[in-house]
Amino acid sequence: MAYRVGVVGAAGYAGIELVRLLLGHPQFKLVAITSNADAGQKLADVYPAFAGVSDLEFTTHDNPLLTACDAVFLAVPHTAALAAAPGLLKAGVSVFDLSADFRLSDPAVYEAWYNTQHTSPELLKTRAFGLPELFAADLARAAASRAAGEAVLVACAGCYPTATSLGAYPAIQAGWMAEGSSVVVDAISGVTGAGKSANARTHYCSADENVEAYGVCKHRHTPEIEQILGLEDRVVFTPHLAPLKRGLLSTVNIPLAPEVADTLTTEDAVARYRAFYEGSPFVRVLDAGQFPKTSSVAGSNACQIGLAVNGRARMLVITSAIDNLCKGAAGQAIQCANIVLGLDETCGLPLCALPV
Repeated sequence: MAYRVGVVGAAGYAGIELVRLLLGHPQFKLVAITSNADAGQKLADVYPAFAGVSDLEFTTHDNPLLTACDAVFLAVPHTAALAAAPGLLKAGVSVFDLSADFRLSDPAVYEAWYNTQHTSPELLKTRAFGLPELFAADLARAAASRAAGEAVLVACAGCYPTATSLGAYPAIQAGWMAEGSSVVVDAISGVTGAGKSANARTHYCSADENVEAYGVCKHRHTPEIEQILGLEDRVVFTPHLAPLKRGLLSTVNIPLAPEVADTLTTEDAVARYRAFYEGSPFVRVLDAGQFPKTSSVAGSNACQIGLAVNGRARMLVITSAIDNLCKGAAGQAIQCANIVLGLDETCGLPLCALPV
């Protein structure tokens, strides 16, 4: 029997990507999609791509069908998940949260970066972190709890932290990083990463034919990256907006310890990364000399990683590409749900990007 699932915030870009993937999922039955702004409208009227595919209608966020689901995906802005998650968990519904509300382990850090009080700090002690390739133990624990009859909360990693951390983690775990140094991250995202509501930066007239940095030294994904990598106050993260619909490319510069820089080759780095990600079906480490493109992962749940060792500058340069809406949001949430519900993690998820 298929698991009954719902999507709160289904009309946004991450939410509608969830809808697209869930409608094609062989083990999930999508029974509720919510959007207060679009309540009463047919899915296909708001997004004509679904014409002839689904007769679902948007409802308000308080739809009682949600409490009858096996799992609910929260594709909502921060603070909205704080309000929604506790009630769903109390009703016995497992929650997969795409917002930032439960990602940061320390509520004080959340409050400092998001300027709002964390109203459910007790949930941070039991939530699983949703980045399967790096936090498999968290998801295994959540799967065991759910199999025992408990509703579980999974805080899915953000798009920038996903691409950046998948790129950086194996090198840091191997001890290659120079002691006391900082990691420098320059990342570029498509406009969908900013959400559906347009602003002065994301309006077509501003975004077209333009690339710009934003949130310099203050982007809210910085503490999440630091938490994943174990590098508090040692990540210099600069995001950029590019005139793309979807796609994210993160370039990570890791200073190498002198003894590592003297011997490490790009081929060695590739071999280390491939060994680290063996058994991770969505992460592909490219051959030495090859580097990923956003177009090579668009529409898929894949992450492609390219590596280069700059021996003269004693630096490892890593480029990591994902689709910000799929592996960076909706696809990752479904990958986590697959694991927690006892399914193959690839179930219902595209392994291959659109080739053209």
